[in-house]
Amino acid sequence: MAMVAQQHRESSSGSINKHLDSGKYVRYTAEQVEALERVYSECPKPSSLRRQQLIRECPILSNIEPKQIKVWFQNRRCREKQRKESTRLHGVNKKLSAMNKLLMEENDRLQKQVSQLVCENGYMRHQLQSKPLQASAATTDASCESAATTPRHALKDANNPAGLLSIAEETLAEFLSKATGTAVDWVQMPGMKPGPDSVGIFAISQSCGGVAARACSLVSLEPTKIAEILKDRSSWLRDCRSLEVFTMFPAGNGGTIELVYTQTYAPTTLAPARDFWTLRYTTTLENGSLVVCERSLSGTGAGPSAAAATQFVRAEMLPSGYLIRPCEGGGSIIHIVDHLNLKAWSVPEVLRPLYESPNIIAQKMTIAVSTTP
Repeated sequence: MAMVAQQHRESSSGSINKHLDSGKYVRYTAEQVEALERVYSECPKPSSLRRQQLIRECPILSNIEPKQIKVWFQNRRCREKQRKESTRLHGVNKKLSAMNKLLMEENDRLQKQVSQLVCENGYMRHQLQSKPLQASAATTDASCESAATTPRHALKDANNPAGLLSIAEETLAEFLSKATGTAVDWVQMPGMKPGPDSVGIFAISQSCGGVAARACSLVSLEPTKIAEILKDRSSWLRDCRSLEVFTMFPAGNGGTIELVYTQTYAPTTLAPARDFWTLRYTTTLENGSLVVCERSLSGTGAGPSAAAATQFVRAEMLPSGYLIRPCEGGGSIIHIVDHLNLKAWSVPEVLRPLYESPNIIAQKMTIAVSTTP
């Protein structure tokens, strides 16, 4: 009985030693790792025959057992998988942080809008209780005066560089008030919920002149590269028939002013296409953000080759553009605003939803965001 027990202990000890020998740690030389990496780049999961062939072809691997070669490839695949997963999680975390920042900014904007509405409501209640008729008359007079003088002022300013700079600065202020302020009552676009897998945060206008949409997104490019891509609208926007810059001059503050003529395709052959004669202003803000803003210049006959443009209906671009903010660690947060008056009255009534829906403008924005990965 004692002899049987002794034989069992010796057998168990031998089995353990054999297991330890087969699973022992192997230290590879730099030359061996280089040889294995070359094979891994060609075939990450070699068969048993391929591993044996590798040992025969590479003398420096002759002192390593085939099983250890198999273990090395298993570990190498695990490390590669972990690296890819780590990179993916880092990207998701970065995008979530950017989305969180955008949502916080949107929350601040909504709070400001609520405060503004409360103040306006209180002011209107006070005016109605005191002198409703005088207040109404004064408001009407002011509105008429503004409507009568603004187009003439804009048209007059467009005739000289100093006037163009004045229009550019005004466009910048109005665009920023739409991109990050409360100038437009934005509502989230149905079906476009923010998240790590979403393209961005999209909103559409509610009860404002024309049709407007806004997008916020995180992209992996630097601001200057993003601006270069987005300004070349004909390269990524299917509806853009042609875009030509006729005049460009420095603004004196590090920015540039351009006069741009754009022709677009019509969504249907039953209506004429639209064209735009706009001023485009590119500048850098004090916080390092890059802005490209644009608006139409007054006058339906303005722009080059008016005779060739008779087949188009001159549409109006209200202050629109791109606000591009650099992010820490690379990449940028981009705010896009498109605010257009497409003259829907000039098309048959059945086609007017194509010209009056901000959802269509927002859907086109997804192309701009997707173009700048």
